[in-house]
Amino acid sequence: MKAANQILKCPICNEGTKEKYRPFCSKRCSEIDLGRWFNESYVIPGEQTSLGQENDDEMDY
Repeated sequence: MKAANQILKCPICNEGTKEKYRPFCSKRCSEIDLGRWFNESYVIPGEQTSLGQENDDEMDY
């Protein structure tokens, strides 16, 4: 749990965050982060699968 007086830092530029854009400091930094997701700079680890190639009889119900 964060202390009430602890200043949170923007993950993009390391400046203090602003309530309106939290966890970022500005719209610019939030859009940079979104662009990184769109460009697949960030990935969530997991097993690679083929998209839409599952057969119904192979699926667990």
